[in-house]
Amino acid sequence: MRSVTSTGRAMLAGLAATLLAVACGSTSSPPATVDIGSGALTGAGATFPAPFYSKAFFDYTAKYTQVTVNYQAVGSGAGIQQFIKNTVDFGASDVPMGSADITSAGGSDTLTQIPTTLGVISIAYNLSGVDKLQLDANTLSGIFLGHIKKWNDPALTALNSGVNLPNSAITVVHRSDGSGTTFHFTDYLSKVSSEWKSSVGNAKSVKWPTGVGASGNQAVAQAITSTAGAIGYVELAYVVQTNMHQAYLKNADGNFVQASVAGATAAAATNTSVSPSNFSITNASGANSYPIAGFSWVILKTSYSDAAKGKAIVYLFKWLVTDGQTDGASLDYAPLPSAVQQLALSNLKLVKAGGSAVLS
Repeated sequence: MRSVTSTGRAMLAGLAATLLAVACGSTSSPPATVDIGSGALTGAGATFPAPFYSKAFFDYTAKYTQVTVNYQAVGSGAGIQQFIKNTVDFGASDVPMGSADITSAGGSDTLTQIPTTLGVISIAYNLSGVDKLQLDANTLSGIFLGHIKKWNDPALTALNSGVNLPNSAITVVHRSDGSGTTFHFTDYLSKVSSEWKSSVGNAKSVKWPTGVGASGNQAVAQAITSTAGAIGYVELAYVVQTNMHQAYLKNADGNFVQASVAGATAAAATNTSVSPSNFSITNASGANSYPIAGFSWVILKTSYSDAAKGKAIVYLFKWLVTDGQTDGASLDYAPLPSAVQQLALSNLKLVKAGGSAVLS
């Protein structure tokens, strides 16, 4: 099977230079004289950035052994709820908390939201003998609405001239849990399909018109790889790890593109004022923009009574959004744009540990 990264990996060398430039523009690694705190940190939430978090947390704690991180990839919805219930030190979600959740957590003064990485949602499929599949907004929404049921549907064959699409059923695989990946995917479909917007909508959890559900990106990837004729939406890192095929998706400028780091970076460049209330970059304009990409976030308290733990949290995420971005390159995550990185650092300055601000 041809690797899904055949179009994306060639760009990684150049992107590595970008990552290094971002990192070198910061002073993320504290001097030896700075107290970076200590403690056993717990977090829970999004599966979208989990491969990146796993590598980054391992690398950080290997360097700073006084800090450990236990992160449970349970989905964005569950991560937010655990943060609200105060059972974790930080929550993680691909969608920033909305007003209702912020109120439940104690109000806007009690928390801050930090963008941590930029990921890409691939349309992965399992179709023997089909190495290149092209989809557009109408066919993708038609499949997930349940209107297009067979692989040789005329709408699909029209987009894939010369490809032998079989007369077999399409099995749609979607998330069954509250998911930020689902939010970004349905955000895209709501922008390109009026029927989807009115009948299904955009949320972390929706009432799916068709298909089978699986909890977490990894489970969706496994369901697709084990089911002939399946199609679903999966964060690119999982697609790469399992060597799945991914479709080419027609972007807003009319070009067919695969999910890639470069495509996510191009899409992110179209939103120059990212914030927890203005974060969507789906269906972005631009010849190279990939249509389904999004930022992932962590949610921190603005006050930690345990000074050592509070410092450890702040310095961990200061490193993650600067030098730690290099850990995402080999896992097909894009580096945070400089303006988004500055947003992250500014929001980290709101966090106090033992009553005092950690960063100035």
